[in-house]
Amino acid sequence: MGFGVFIHRSDSIYDDSPAEQYQFPSQNLGRVQGCVGNWIIYYEPRKVAATRGYFAVAKVAQVVPDPKVAGMYLALIEPGSYLDFINPVPFNGPDGVIERGVLNHDGRISGRAQSAVRPISATDFNRILSAGLNEPEPELPRLDGVEAADLTNGFQDAVQTPFIFEQERRRVIQLSSRAIRDRLFRRLVLQAYDKRCAITGLKLINGGGRAEVDAAHIRPVEANGPDTLGNGIALSGTAHWMFDRGLISLSDDLDILISRQANDPESIRGLINKTGRAIVPLRPSAWPHPHFLQWHRENCFKQ
Repeated sequence: MGFGVFIHRSDSIYDDSPAEQYQFPSQNLGRVQGCVGNWIIYYEPRKVAATRGYFAVAKVAQVVPDPKVAGMYLALIEPGSYLDFINPVPFNGPDGVIERGVLNHDGRISGRAQSAVRPISATDFNRILSAGLNEPEPELPRLDGVEAADLTNGFQDAVQTPFIFEQERRRVIQLSSRAIRDRLFRRLVLQAYDKRCAITGLKLINGGGRAEVDAAHIRPVEANGPDTLGNGIALSGTAHWMFDRGLISLSDDLDILISRQANDPESIRGLINKTGRAIVPLRPSAWPHPHFLQWHRENCFKQ
């Protein structure tokens, strides 16, 4: 088993949900099976408008026939493994093509770059991962006493396996660290929302440079909510508390909903920004995903 690159397009005919499953035809079965039990990087091709390039990492748990479509298969993503990059990584970087494995002996891009699923070397994997997760200035505060650990440790170019370390027993890998994932998720969400609460509209930065806003999961991690931007929203402390307790929620159109069980709905309305809708990033692909909003309304919101 080895690392891989899976091409994903938001306008694809395939039934993909990157944090949960990747649908593919039988001709790619061998390559996908070669990634089972290991990590893959998602890539959005250059012909996609406003492409994100290499944009996320996830772990393939298993491959099964698609029960809905004959001749198609599903690569099921290990719950809790998906993580959006805080920095989308372009195919061509300052030093040329970042995925060197797609170059031929003459240093030109080969037809391999067009493959929807392709293996990737550990060196290329770590180079892309390092660029995607690089934090020049980590968002404050650091969680649970976690210091500014260098996330590039273990992700540098090397000949041997620099990402997964196998000795007498398998060590915990950095991408499985909840503390590190929480910090990266916070960076991702606050960056997308410009450190502004989606409910109140407030953007407050304290004297120490800390943004007074939380990166909230719409579907909690404890309920298999992924660390993807579509499952995140920036909320001030009070709004976060109300959201988690089901006193407020969002419609699929991003209207802010107030629970009929709230004991002081007028005060809640006074906290909501004047539009009555969540203030979200400009890029629609960064908005809260209806899939997770529906989960919140059905499982948290007090109707």
